[in-house]
This record gives sequence, C-alpha cells and structure tokens, in this order.
Amino acid sequence: MKRVLGKGLDALLKGIEEENVKKLPVEKIVPGKYELRTKITPSSLQELIDSIKEKGIVEPIIVRPSGENFEVVCGHRRFYAAKEAGLKEIPCIVKEIDDKEALEIAIVENLQREDLNPVEKAIAFKTLNEKFGLTHEEIAKKVGKTRSAITNTLRILTLPHEIISAISDGKITEGHAKALLSLKDDKERMKLFRKMIREKMSVRKTERIAKKETNAEIINIEEKFKEMGFYVEIKKKKKGGYIKIFFKDDEDFNFIIKKFLINE
Repeated sequence: MKRVLGKGLDALLKGIEEENVKKLPVEKIVPGKYELRTKITPSSLQELIDSIKEKGIVEPIIVRPSGENFEVVCGHRRFYAAKEAGLKEIPCIVKEIDDKEALEIAIVENLQREDLNPVEKAIAFKTLNEKFGLTHEEIAKKVGKTRSAITNTLRILTLPHEIISAISDGKITEGHAKALLSLKDDKERMKLFRKMIREKMSVRKTERIAKKETNAEIINIEEKFKEMGFYVEIKKKKKGGYIKIFFKDDEDFNFIIKKFLINE
C-alpha cells in the first residue's frame, strides 16, 4: 500500500503519528461525505470482519468533526467491518480537514488499495475538477497518473447510462469502455455494447470491431480506388493524416492528375 502515488497518503496525513488515538462510540461515527465506493456489502468485508473480531482494529480510522458526530475521512471499510463485527467503540484519529483535502485523501487511499471501479474514479476526478476547480493536470499530479489518463477516465461519464452501470457492476472493463468511446456516437456504442454483452466479447475483440466501425468510411474510399485499379493508403490521426495513391506507370500517373487535380 505504501507505493508512491502523487502526494502520497503519508504526505496528505503529515503529522498524524503525533496525534493521539481516541476511542469513539460507533453511533457517533458517520460515513464520509466523499465516500467513493458505491457498493460495499457485508460479504465483501467478511475477511476484514473476521480479522477485527479476532484482533480488533489494528490501524485507526481517520475522522473529522461533523456537528455532534465524526465523519469518516479515511478507513470506510474498517468502519463498516467494525460495525458488522459488533464493536461498540472504534479507535480513531480526529483531524480538522476541509472538503477538498478530505476528497484528496479518499481518492489516494482507495487508489493505493486499488479499490475503486472506473466509474467511482471518474466521479471522484469530476468532483475535484468541477467542485474544487482542479485542472486535469493538477489532478494527475495529486494521484500519480498522467493527464491523459485522467481525461480518459472522465470520458467514461459521457457514455450512455446503461453502459456506465455495466462498468460500475463489473460486467465490462475499462478496456471495453475505451473501445466503445472510440465510436462516433451513442447509437453505435449501444449497438456494440449489446453485442459485446450478448457474445461475452473480450477487450481485444471489442477493440477490433470498434476499429472496423470507425474505419468503415476509409474502407469505402479505398474500395472505390481499387475499382479504378489503384491501391490507396489512408491514415487518419487525431490531427491530420495522409492519403497515398500508388501507381504503376506514367499512364496511371497522368490519369490520377487529370482525375483529381485538373478540372476538365
């Protein structure tokens, strides 16, 4: 868990070792405002529940004051598992943390443990961007990712709701989502999505089909040139591209010039 990730959880919680651990009543602790995981079930926590029953909570959770209660900032799984294990009190470290820092800590903690699904990550990045005004570059630095990785993750939220739900439920992966995003519109995306679910397609196969759909227009142009007896190579990039027309002799060359470059 201690791998370097942006600022790192240690940096975000600097000075925490010097603070005293307090045992707080379970009923005084509430889930965090920026709890990122959308689905936590007792079955997914069973191993942690069993460990807490046997050894108690080894690592205190981080909370911040919230009215008469305390809001979880770091350690939601331990909090839920402790409740399921029947603990009456939970060891906590109380810190004064603002909303922006609370969200940063929640993101870094979960990314370090690789607990978030792609949709949860996208929602967290969107909150940092829209609520707190962080650029994609700034978010990238905080969580130890590239700017393009942040941008691509955020694009998941532009997909149709049915696809987003499938990603969140683990029915399809982030790789599948990336392939779907390469298509031109939601109609094409939903068409491939349903085929993908029906046939239980791999990411690689989904990518191949998406690429074929994207290149349909290019293939059509290439076929028209082939009908005229020419081989053409067309390459489209994010910005620009090129068209190469191959010819056998001067006769072909003159035909191309007259056909495409000279108005007659």
